[in-house]
Amino acid sequence: MKRFEGKVAIVTGAGSGIGQGIAKRLGCEGAKVIVDYVGNPDGAQETEAAIEKAGGQGSIVRADVTRMNDVKWLVDSAWEQFGSADILVNNAGMEKKSEFWDTPESDYDQVMAVNLRGPFFLTQTFVRRLRDAKKTGRVINISSVHEDMVFPGFDSYCCSKGGLRMLMRNLAVELGPLGITVNNVAPGAIATPINKALLEDKPKLDALLKNIPLGRMGTPEDVAGVVAFLASDDAAYVTGSTFVVDGGLMRNYREQ
Repeated sequence: MKRFEGKVAIVTGAGSGIGQGIAKRLGCEGAKVIVDYVGNPDGAQETEAAIEKAGGQGSIVRADVTRMNDVKWLVDSAWEQFGSADILVNNAGMEKKSEFWDTPESDYDQVMAVNLRGPFFLTQTFVRRLRDAKKTGRVINISSVHEDMVFPGFDSYCCSKGGLRMLMRNLAVELGPLGITVNNVAPGAIATPINKALLEDKPKLDALLKNIPLGRMGTPEDVAGVVAFLASDDAAYVTGSTFVVDGGLMRNYREQ
């Protein structure tokens, strides 16, 4: 029996990168997966196809985590299509680079809405359904090493991830009595579309790799493996923690 047989997972931003890797991993291990996306329908279809090829079930839902109606629709879709929802992976995220003194209000608002407000209200909606059904569950946020490590030029991004860390810690205490665990996974430098410019800039990439003790970029599969652990029964007594997946970067980082 696959370890997520009978479980239902919602994964936001599952049309590419880390979210796609997580959705595939959970689906291939037996979970029924709500594949959320906003701007990449082809990627969402690829994710669903990979899950079904492995014998699992996927269902694509287009939902913007910054819109409350979409948030409700996303959770309701899991219950209507699969009868429940057990695992929520808050993966959807974005970043915008600018010097602090040049950052426009609109960029700040957008980054915070996707990275912090979205997980806040999606988790709230998810938890309400669990509470009403008297079910336990798992909440896993895809944070970043920058919930703790400085990242000059990405101040709003760091603020959002730092906020996500405190949200996770608070909710672990608040939701623990309901049997709901809450943890963060904090990726470092992962080879995904969001890092396309870095991957194509050899001098910058080489400088970064010198700071990573394992000597390579991470993959979505590296992150997905930790998420799968936290979603599983093996992590039933694990809550309120951040799990760093960065090849040692945080312990060896030196700003150039």
